[in-house]
Amino acid sequence: MESTPPAPWRAPRLWHVLQVLARVVVNALARLRVTGDLPEHLRHGPVILAANHISPFDPVVLTAACRVRRVAPRIMATGGLFRAPVVGPVMRRSGHIRVDRDTPAVGDALASAAAAVAAGSVVLVYPEGRIGLDPGMWPERGKTGTARLAFASGAPVVPVAQWGAHEVLPYGAPKGLLRAVARSVRRRPVIRVHFGAPIDLDDLDPVAPGAARHATDRIIDALTATLAPLRPDEPDLPRHADPSRPVALRRQHRRPPARAEDAG
Repeated sequence: MESTPPAPWRAPRLWHVLQVLARVVVNALARLRVTGDLPEHLRHGPVILAANHISPFDPVVLTAACRVRRVAPRIMATGGLFRAPVVGPVMRRSGHIRVDRDTPAVGDALASAAAAVAAGSVVLVYPEGRIGLDPGMWPERGKTGTARLAFASGAPVVPVAQWGAHEVLPYGAPKGLLRAVARSVRRRPVIRVHFGAPIDLDDLDPVAPGAARHATDRIIDALTATLAPLRPDEPDLPRHADPSRPVALRRQHRRPPARAEDAG
């Protein structure tokens, strides 16, 4: 007897409400500019959105940007959020996916994400696995979880680059939060988000040695290329300096040469 396939996942009403609220918050603090889009056949999944991570404000920005593009992603988020008194229940009810980093349970997140993609979900991940510490705020060397999720699910990976969230909320938040928010309300910096083209991983054999690392590097390269046009006048270092943000070179990713069309 054939088993019945699971019903496609549908975002809870709570998550749609929170997406609208995210747009209100972002519009109060900044000017959001969203470019690019998902192909129509991927808008409701299955698809993996791979985003760069530059600020604690990123989840709010990406939630708002996805609302603009009529996408309701399930976000892979640190387990600490799920343990918080109010945020935790909201995260669970909204269908997001818990990642308990640096614990034996971290592997459960990949299985949960693969099941979510199999149910037709849009899953949003941060391939870097943390707020990047590259001196120029370019995507740093990624973790292989996103590539392994793509291999396990067969879902396409779409790079989502964003720039400007670091001008709203500093790395060290909540320290300096009120001062940063007041500055943002006054200046309303521009935040840019761009949905890029799906990344081609079809030529990689998932069981070949090093395949996950090759796919990860390809994802980070695509994310870097998608980010470059969002910061054309900041090719090396960001104009906005955040004194609370540390710098680390250990996971610095080599940047591919700039293409002529990017420079022009």
